[in-house]
Amino acid sequence: MTGGGQQSAHMQSTLPKVEETKKKLQTQTTVQCISWTVHNTGHTISVAMERCFSVSRDDSAPCSPPPPPRVLPSPFPPSSPLSALTASPQDGRLSFAGAMVDVSKWPLFSLLSTEELATVRQACVFGNSANEAIYITHANEVFVFGLNSSGCLGTGDSLSTIVPKKLDFLRGKKVASLSYGSGPHVLLATEDGQLFAWGHNSYSQLGNGTTNQGLSPLPVAINPLNKKVKEVACGSHHSVALTVDGEVFAWGYNNCGQIGSGSTANQPGPRKVTGCLQGKTAVGVTCGQTSSMALVDNGEVYGWGYNGNGQLGIGNNGNQLTPCRLAALQGMCMQQVVSGYSHCLALTDEGLLYAWGANTYGQLGTGNKSNHLSPVLIMAEKERIVEVAACHSTHTSAAKTQSGQVYMWGQCRGQSIVMPHLTHFTTTDDVFACFATPSVMWRLMSMEHDDFMTVAEALRKEFDSPETADLKFSVDGKCIHVHKAVLKIRCEHFRSMFRSQWTEDQQDVIEIGQFSYPVYRSFLRFLYTDTVDLPPEDAIGLLDLATSYCENRLKRLCQQIIKRGINVENAFTLLSAAIQYDAEDLEVFCFRFCVNHLTQVTQTGAFWQVDGAMLKEFISKASRCGAFKN
Repeated sequence: MTGGGQQSAHMQSTLPKVEETKKKLQTQTTVQCISWTVHNTGHTISVAMERCFSVSRDDSAPCSPPPPPRVLPSPFPPSSPLSALTASPQDGRLSFAGAMVDVSKWPLFSLLSTEELATVRQACVFGNSANEAIYITHANEVFVFGLNSSGCLGTGDSLSTIVPKKLDFLRGKKVASLSYGSGPHVLLATEDGQLFAWGHNSYSQLGNGTTNQGLSPLPVAINPLNKKVKEVACGSHHSVALTVDGEVFAWGYNNCGQIGSGSTANQPGPRKVTGCLQGKTAVGVTCGQTSSMALVDNGEVYGWGYNGNGQLGIGNNGNQLTPCRLAALQGMCMQQVVSGYSHCLALTDEGLLYAWGANTYGQLGTGNKSNHLSPVLIMAEKERIVEVAACHSTHTSAAKTQSGQVYMWGQCRGQSIVMPHLTHFTTTDDVFACFATPSVMWRLMSMEHDDFMTVAEALRKEFDSPETADLKFSVDGKCIHVHKAVLKIRCEHFRSMFRSQWTEDQQDVIEIGQFSYPVYRSFLRFLYTDTVDLPPEDAIGLLDLATSYCENRLKRLCQQIIKRGINVENAFTLLSAAIQYDAEDLEVFCFRFCVNHLTQVTQTGAFWQVDGAMLKEFISKASRCGAFKN
């Protein structure tokens, strides 16, 4: 006995072969009115029929999106308390190894194919309506697509595109930091310290000394000696850059002192921010709409620019034309600072979270909507906070705890949430994808995951792998490599087979004779992946197998494949198969299809090749449901 051991008589029964359906199944469903006459040998049945049937396709229902992947937070702190200071809206690193972000949660990225999504290494969605996107591939090629307001895509024109366009000017340049303004304009810093800018430029926010719109990426020189940039930040219409040696430069719109130059005159090119920052080493920068913040290496925070809502956190609401230290944070070492539209969040190296500024939407998380001119401690009763998130385009706030819990508050899909609300998300990025208005990204996101592979991914990779397999199935002279342990875990049939009383338990190669190679391989692959990748013409054979092995979920998948491939030529054959394999749902579907296309179906060979009993039962059943009129 091959491939079955002590299998049941049902397993040994001879079932109709796939070859009975010679013509390939084609995906089509038609509903129409029929008038027909049936002529059978020895009998003439005249039937006048004008009736329409609707076909219910339960497999046409949209699939629910998969839940976000679970991820265990790293038990280790950052290598340095200051290493996370640059985890601002421009940083591309995720907090925890293995945290995978699904970029298709942003509507723009749902335009990309599965193959295109697989190439994405970094991504950012931006714009006043979240209608622009930029992404960098693993090959360091830069692509853009979207509305292209003010030429912010950098494609050399102002044309919109839903098909990603490559920015050849940036080919091969690894991106270290990216930020965007409200114009919008875009700043991009490469890993080798080069700075590029494009887009809206009415206030010289591109730093090239003009107010001409930048349709293509242009290099920006940070003098003296063209200093190397490691991080960038944008306000509504001003720009800030942090150099590798810890200096801060700013340029663009300056109506409120957001350039930090001591005046309110617009700045046409990069200018070093001095004052209280002179001689200090900055490690992070962030911008609100018309304000700027800098974090220095000793954990101090400095702010300048518009302060009408207290977003500078200095205890008053007067604008500051030069950097001013947040005295209320004296004695604390800030690890991360982020800016919203007109509020700020700061995280200490002990995991404490402070908030200040505007609170119209509850974005401070204090439980009310009162502005705060000085930092106030929030979420004190929660566990240690390891990441905070905000960006100048929104009034939304988010935070992540040490155990991986993600909270959100502020303006969330039009609602004002005044207290941090625990979500089911695994990253703060998901908060902005699903609840921010607009649904922009608060930082340049990275899809890199430290070569982490989930259990599902590992199983999928090892299917039919001769390097790790301990068993082979031989079908039609071809071998399929599998792992006994996986088969025993996933299938009751194999759990029974691999026992000492079965001869197959002692074999290295098991011969399979009752099923074809495509069918059996598809079955084994299903056990590794939970998916079926099989053309409809082989689905009857797989349905046979699923019935024999009592694999009910596989049986349902086969029925869906067959439904999508039904046509008038194979409809009666499929109906026969559904009855043979006790697939009730499929039987109902095929019966309805046959009735709806009665004239064509009765002219096929399959209709007249079935045994008389089944034909009689079909005509009787069709008559009972009102298919015929005399």
